[in-house]
Amino acid sequence: MNLVIGEILFDIFPSYRRLGGAAFNVAFHLKHLGLPVRFISRVGNDPEGDEIRRFVAGKGFRLDDMQIDFGHPTGKVQVALDDKGVPQFDIIADVAYDYLEPDPVVASAQSDSVEMVYFGTLIQRSEVGYRAVQQLLKGRAPGAQCFYDVNLRPKCFNRQIVQASLQQADHVKLSEQELAVLQELFGWVGTPTEVVHQMMEINELNTVSLTKGEAGSEQFTAGGHFMAPPTPSVNIVDTVGAGDGYAAVVIAGLLQGWSPERILQVAGKFAARICGIEGAIPTDASFYAGWATIEE
Repeated sequence: MNLVIGEILFDIFPSYRRLGGAAFNVAFHLKHLGLPVRFISRVGNDPEGDEIRRFVAGKGFRLDDMQIDFGHPTGKVQVALDDKGVPQFDIIADVAYDYLEPDPVVASAQSDSVEMVYFGTLIQRSEVGYRAVQQLLKGRAPGAQCFYDVNLRPKCFNRQIVQASLQQADHVKLSEQELAVLQELFGWVGTPTEVVHQMMEINELNTVSLTKGEAGSEQFTAGGHFMAPPTPSVNIVDTVGAGDGYAAVVIAGLLQGWSPERILQVAGKFAARICGIEGAIPTDASFYAGWATIEE
């Protein structure tokens, strides 16, 4: 079983609204790729929170994993798109997922059936969220791997959060822009490849997945450094959630023993497909047909 902890919220675009949040996007993809998953988050006691609870229950997620906050609203992000569909986010602060109760979260991670724990940075921007996630990671069942999706957002991270998360992680996914931020944050020196190797050695990481947009992507493992060219262009609607789709396929590939080359190929294609829809998750389940069994 895969345990995903993090934010669920509404992305508010100029002319439409979509359910999102990096953690929920990953959980949604994993479930539709045929992998068992639990998703833990927190919503407000408001109409948006009620809507989210109905939606996740209808998709087969456990409703008791969706905490209800009676003092803070459901999360929301204002999204502005440039002429290439690249988003700028205004992430509303002091919302329900910032106040995740740690005790039920930690208990969930102690199950022997947990294979992979996915977490990100945004859910840890508050002291409450930081404590909940770090307690979960430290108390997880022996053998459970951790996948850290760095996913930095302005004013929503600091050195302490990132450092603690890297130290708990087995697998890390980040963009080349995020790698540059981490290089400055920690004073690492060298080329991007040298910086990744430093990060892996310092934090004893098993793999690092590096996305580079139109330049393709890379995966670093103990066995080598693998690269994939960019996926042929699609009709881009927006790029919201492309990285989350990429992360979900990487997790699926790691758990199913795919080669690094196959992971890169399938993750790149899947992320490109996400760019062709409005928002981060498809409304039609047929979107996932064939992805779980795609050949190398």
